[in-house]
Amino acid sequence: MDAQGRGRADNIDPADQWVLNPNTGEYELRLTPSTPQSAVPGPRRPTAYNRSVAPGRETTPRIPEPEVPGPRRRRGAPEEPPGRRGRRPVKKKAKGKKVLMWTGGGLAFTLVAVAGCGYLYIKHLNDNITAVSDDGASTGGFSKGKAINLLVIGTDKRTGAGNEGYGDAGSVGHADTTILLHVSKDRSNATALSIPRDLITDVPDCQTAQSDGTSKVIPGTTSVRFNTSLGQDGRTASCTVRTVTELTGIQADDFMVADFNAVKTLTDAVGGVQVCLAKDIDDSDSHLKLSKGTHNLSGEQALAFVRTRHSVGFGGDLSRITLQQQFLSALMRKLKSNSTLTSPSKMLKLAEAGTKALTVDDNLDSIGKLKDLGLELGKLNPKNLTFTTVPVVDNPAEKTPVTVVLNNTTAPQVFSLIKSDTSFTAVKQKAAKEKAAVAARLKGTKSAASAVRVRILNGGAVAGSAQETLTWLQNDEGVLKSENAGNAPAALAKTTLEYAPDQADQARRLAAIMGLSGSAMKPGKSVENSQGLPAMTLTLGKDFKGAGVPLTSTAGSTPAGVQKSTADKVECAK
Repeated sequence: MDAQGRGRADNIDPADQWVLNPNTGEYELRLTPSTPQSAVPGPRRPTAYNRSVAPGRETTPRIPEPEVPGPRRRRGAPEEPPGRRGRRPVKKKAKGKKVLMWTGGGLAFTLVAVAGCGYLYIKHLNDNITAVSDDGASTGGFSKGKAINLLVIGTDKRTGAGNEGYGDAGSVGHADTTILLHVSKDRSNATALSIPRDLITDVPDCQTAQSDGTSKVIPGTTSVRFNTSLGQDGRTASCTVRTVTELTGIQADDFMVADFNAVKTLTDAVGGVQVCLAKDIDDSDSHLKLSKGTHNLSGEQALAFVRTRHSVGFGGDLSRITLQQQFLSALMRKLKSNSTLTSPSKMLKLAEAGTKALTVDDNLDSIGKLKDLGLELGKLNPKNLTFTTVPVVDNPAEKTPVTVVLNNTTAPQVFSLIKSDTSFTAVKQKAAKEKAAVAARLKGTKSAASAVRVRILNGGAVAGSAQETLTWLQNDEGVLKSENAGNAPAALAKTTLEYAPDQADQARRLAAIMGLSGSAMKPGKSVENSQGLPAMTLTLGKDFKGAGVPLTSTAGSTPAGVQKSTADKVECAK
């Protein structure tokens, strides 16, 4: 009999048998042994009340005290002296860290949070998970110490109780909602990139595993809606992964697929999600009717909210995407702000709901693997999770546009930022003191341009850049005491200006002329120029774009016109 059955035999909610141990910050299963029981599954040491008894000898089962149980002795740790267990001081930091990791797991849109927390429960949750082949479309699974790209797909398949009444009851299940979640290598920030379902794109040939164990290549199609990358012609989620790779140049490590039931069961499990409306909504297609203001939504109402589009924004799919992003942000705030993930009963509901609603690739086919992913995502703060959408424009081939195409100016920039692991948020990279010191390098008096003495080296820029810069500085900017010193001994990614303390005023003048940031200025020492006089050293790095082009860093910025929001902000649907 498993842990659930054992609890139900005595009419006990199994969730109530999970007890938070304040000394370890972990939940532990504590059973009241009214009848002889087998050992609790999992690698645990036998407790005082489930040790075997010598044959022929009777004993009365020992009932645990109602107080919080003592901690399990960690493997290899010495036994504690009798009577001291109850006096061990509570490790509040350890507890807080555990709770933070659990709540942080919600950053994979609750599904990962559920799975990441599910490992605390019973082994049978593995049986709830449906895993399908990635057909070689992914990288083979996420890795610790590397950036993570997770593709989350919501289908419009009408399976499940009460869902047959929504729209196309016979839908094969297209990629109705698709989000590429990129988590940075250092886990300090993440970007959730929504891909419009009505985006016209190419779907490549797709090799898919068949139910009989064989493999079949489904021919690709050109200039079709993105949502047909799933379901159409028998395409599986791996086809959507290949389509995203071709569209963005970013290959997903893993994927997750959820249906209508996921929204209903997960919002029920957390007791509803609070959303804000800037106006009344009455959408007959999604069956949503709500007044202006704040509402707590769950179940059917929550599903109607994420499906509505005719009563918000411009009434199209792009407006619905914004609504879905607001909903996901609210759902994560709910998990983060209340006791959901520290309550065993609520966690059991979430674990059951999430694992039943999930279809994952075969690299995430167990609670253990999902737990590992959840803990990686748990290192991220929601305020550094940015929601954005692939930049698009109306399809010029349509008189009355109903589809969209890529904005070829800004979309490549967005994809490039994600591929280069650049944050869309103003993430604090250094301690405040260090940041202030860097900024201070630009503050202070500046010498005249004619007093600046500098040697210019090419450290990775295009050939001829040093001479081009020299000519520009002397002819256009009045920096006459400058000279071309040839190539640097090693290539640099970033342009730098090294100077001695007594050359700081010269450095500030040259930085102003060239548009250098404080981080490009490197206090150090001077060198002798060809005349034997002290000079600064300007090394043009790979980021150098030409004489007169400012080099001020734009890391963390997004292309003009690209909308974004962060998960910690409350926004009202308009």
